[in-house]
Amino acid sequence: MKILVCISSVPDTTSKINFTADGKAFDKNGIQFVINPYDEFALTRAIWFQEKQGATVTVVTAGDASVEPVMRKALAIGANDAIRIDVDPKDSISTAKEIAKLAKENGYDLILAGRESIDYNGNAVPAFIAAELGYSFVNNCMGLEVEGESAKATSEIDGGKETVSFTLPAVVAGQKGLVEESDLKIPNMRGIMQARTKPLQVVASSNAEAKVVADGFEKPEPRSSVTLIDKDNVDELVRLLHEEAKVI
Repeated sequence: MKILVCISSVPDTTSKINFTADGKAFDKNGIQFVINPYDEFALTRAIWFQEKQGATVTVVTAGDASVEPVMRKALAIGANDAIRIDVDPKDSISTAKEIAKLAKENGYDLILAGRESIDYNGNAVPAFIAAELGYSFVNNCMGLEVEGESAKATSEIDGGKETVSFTLPAVVAGQKGLVEESDLKIPNMRGIMQARTKPLQVVASSNAEAKVVADGFEKPEPRSSVTLIDKDNVDELVRLLHEEAKVI
């Protein structure tokens, strides 16, 4: 089984986010980038199929050379090889078309991805890939089994869970539960050394047209200060609600 895992390079959740002076772009200075957490669940499940069923695992990222350290981490975790599509991602549709073209040319049986990236939270790229290829698609997946060309997945839906059966090829967008957090793999020294010699191929963009253009970015308004009131001082609470908050 040939598995393609789509990974995104995203800012670490502890990073302080800033934009350029003109507000037109994200300021990457001083930012630590990591593998998108949802993609880590997908990658770890792919490595499980590699270890248990002999699958080959390829990771793919759309981006410039700055994403390669994150790709090397994926190789250190256990992926067999990596492919970087040399393009500046602009929107979900064009990114999905770039990945779908690569997937079609290489004949992958299963495409795994996180349900969304934690920077834009679009929850769109995996579905667009499936639509572009005409493959079965499972979203919010929290359990996946594959036997030959048959697969069964459990996904989260409103109010519960849903289990579906389908045949490969397919696209599956995973989330927490696809593997347990305790099972996420941390690169060891051997993996890091091996990653240096594993192939990381750079392929040209297919110049898929972007449908969305960002006009600008801005931070949310800072939170206002908080006034703490003693739990027994009811009169002061009522006064503040009436005179300052003006809600009573």
